[in-house]
Amino acid sequence: MTLSVISFTENGERLSRCLAEKCKDCSVERYSKRKSAQETEHSDADNGCADGEKLTYVKEHLDDWARAQFEEKHAILFIGACGIAVRAIAPVIRDKCTDSPVLVMDERGAYVIPILSGHIGGANELAYEIAARMGATPVITTATDLNRKFAVDIFAKKNGLWIRNREGIALVSAKILREEEITISVGAEHCRASETLPKLVRLVPYPPSGEVDVLIAEEPGAYAAKLMLTPKEYVLGIGCKKGTPEEQLLSFVTEQLEQLGISFSQVGAVASVDLKKDEPGLKQFTLHAGIPFVTYAVEELEAVEGEFHESEFVRKTVGVGNVCERAALRACAGDTGTVAEKAAQPNGEPVPGKAVQPNGALVLGKTARDGMTLAVARRAWEVAFDEC
Repeated sequence: MTLSVISFTENGERLSRCLAEKCKDCSVERYSKRKSAQETEHSDADNGCADGEKLTYVKEHLDDWARAQFEEKHAILFIGACGIAVRAIAPVIRDKCTDSPVLVMDERGAYVIPILSGHIGGANELAYEIAARMGATPVITTATDLNRKFAVDIFAKKNGLWIRNREGIALVSAKILREEEITISVGAEHCRASETLPKLVRLVPYPPSGEVDVLIAEEPGAYAAKLMLTPKEYVLGIGCKKGTPEEQLLSFVTEQLEQLGISFSQVGAVASVDLKKDEPGLKQFTLHAGIPFVTYAVEELEAVEGEFHESEFVRKTVGVGNVCERAALRACAGDTGTVAEKAAQPNGEPVPGKAVQPNGALVLGKTARDGMTLAVARRAWEVAFDEC
């Protein structure tokens, strides 16, 4: 996720440049009402900008700038007053499950404050990261964090669960904050072994005999629960020719998922080969769909065990005879069984010949159209409480 940093004063600008040096995927801009190029060049010289390092000035309305960041799913850091940030993002706030994480830092770099999407968006985690890099103090205001309580929305995010009824988050969190026990119903086969459950959390058998606080299942059925969570159990393996536009990919994938009865909310990842990691259409498709995009080296895809629809043309072009099916199943394996055991390889290359056992199965084999290929795999899912 890109962090878009905007400042409003010279001190804020200097702080933003320092942050950019310490963080990856960080863009730095300064809000300005200057109109002339002469003024801009003069300011750059005053602020010690090196040649070829011209500062980007935001001259559009701040609301429009914030809207563009939300559309691109960027995290936002305002270096300035909280009031400026609140007024800028107010017109574009829509949904706590999809809004961009937004933070504020004072121009002296003393404090970092998450003000939007602290849990699901990751603003709280980002605040801790920025604070550690800049020697600042994170100011966290979410009640469960302050009281060191189990946060069900963080639990859902870390375990790749789709929140069906977001209003249930507040109901469950309220019980936790009142020191009341909550019940979670999930199939035993989907619950990873854990030494201890979080305080005030009790597991009950699935299916539940009565109302529970949290229900985790592929289909909620007629069971009663305050909060219903569904696993994002599907992975899309995608291959495409260079230059394939986002709109074409979206149309193709949407049609295939509708035929399978799968919603985008049930998709946990899109996977492809490393060669496609910077493919514009594919990156934009996954960004706007809000789905993580992962890619694998040719050696990693080749190591996936199974029978696939191979193509010699694809092998000569990409280096592996099938991208979509292998990528979908490779992503189902998660980090277990990866061939990229880099600790054993000083040069960082994947270990050759290491077989990968897919932790899932294809529900749609290689399907092709207009230079695009798609495969859909269903992963064997499980939840863990260890880090929540």
